[in-house]
Amino acid sequence: MMTEEEGQPLPYVSEIVLKKRKVRDELAITRRTQLELGKYGAKKSKKQSDVSDIKRPEQFIKEFRDKELDLIRMKQRAKRPKSMMPKLRSNLLFIIRLQGKNDMHPKTRKILYNLGLRKLFSGVFVKATEGVMEMLQKVEPYVTYGYPNLKNMKELIYKKGYARIDKKAVPLTDNNIIEQTLGNHGIICIEDIVHEIANVGPHFKEVIHFMGPLMLSKPEDGLIKGKKQPYKEGGDAGNRGDEINDLIRKMN
Repeated sequence: MMTEEEGQPLPYVSEIVLKKRKVRDELAITRRTQLELGKYGAKKSKKQSDVSDIKRPEQFIKEFRDKELDLIRMKQRAKRPKSMMPKLRSNLLFIIRLQGKNDMHPKTRKILYNLGLRKLFSGVFVKATEGVMEMLQKVEPYVTYGYPNLKNMKELIYKKGYARIDKKAVPLTDNNIIEQTLGNHGIICIEDIVHEIANVGPHFKEVIHFMGPLMLSKPEDGLIKGKKQPYKEGGDAGNRGDEINDLIRKMN
């Protein structure tokens, strides 16, 4: 026989109330996380700031969609006819990474890594070839590039250049380090490095590998607009030609 309590219907709860309860519970969980991260006082301020990095499901969905859209656009750029590629006016290019975080597809990130551009505002000297131009076309929204002049190139190397010795960055202040690594190629001082890069000499690849990417200074407000459109259309990305030297000078 059914008891009196079992026979009673469940109380009606409106959908609005249920939604409010869900929001309240989510806020309670977030607040509890904040308190747990901050319970050790001001010394843990870095962990407290990490609370803001907690992502909601809709953020993951947006990032996934952005990455898929990035892949589609990259494939579209790769299909451009070769006649649309800028004609090379020099054997040497300087590339700067300006964009790209959570909105990049892994294939885009891989191309940037292959170019040596693992971090924002890093720059690399590369030999201008058809293969490099194809790679730049695929990652165009995230980089800008052009033809560095001798003055800027020399100042970059002297100020930002370093050697990679045993996986450590060592400033190029001692020619002995250069001679020990590149002496068998006839490169024994920083001037030889400058000459080899400027002329894209026979040991250009070895010199670039010895140096690694250059970390440029963060651009001042207003210098970079944050637009992924081509530079010639008012954005930041793509080919700047000789005008890359203005940007190099301001970020060195």
